[in-house]
Amino acid sequence: MEKLFGKKNTAVLISGRGSNLKSLIKYSKTKRSLIRIVLVVSNNCSAKGLDYANKSKINNVFIKYSNRKSFEDRLLKLLKRNHVDLICLAGFMKILSGSFIKKYVRPILNIHPSLLPKYKGLNTHKKAIQNKDKYSGATVHIVNEKLDSGKIIIQKKVKILKSDSEKTLEKKVLKIEHKIYPKAINRLLTSD
Repeated sequence: MEKLFGKKNTAVLISGRGSNLKSLIKYSKTKRSLIRIVLVVSNNCSAKGLDYANKSKINNVFIKYSNRKSFEDRLLKLLKRNHVDLICLAGFMKILSGSFIKKYVRPILNIHPSLLPKYKGLNTHKKAIQNKDKYSGATVHIVNEKLDSGKIIIQKKVKILKSDSEKTLEKKVLKIEHKIYPKAINRLLTSD
């Protein structure tokens, strides 16, 4: 990847509460930030994250997900119009197609609530507890055509206590997600 000159125009894709979006917006306003969030896109019109985008005066769009092709076609047009250099998936609960990933030739990052390659997909906290794992955590990786299988940029683990439930584990993992996503972005954008 080329060395960085100026902040990279970034789009954040969300589906829900937007806590990682909120954390990325906060990071984007710091001196050390390498990104400028220019677009927030959600497939859910009532996603709380859209409120954060509005409050921060960031262009935000709801795209109805009636089918993947029409969603991705609209998304590609928006990305082009906003000159987006980087996509960050932050609780985006849809899978981008291989053809979308080929058409959008810039990096796409995702944050996943497990220590990949363990527990790809959904219900990661439940799986970690059921399997009596000692640790769980979060991973930021580059999105490729296989689910949760791209190159890992950063991982951080948390100890699973005997007293942990899915809810308490989710809270612990979310806390570290907010810390590692900005670090992963910096690492990605400053690497050769």
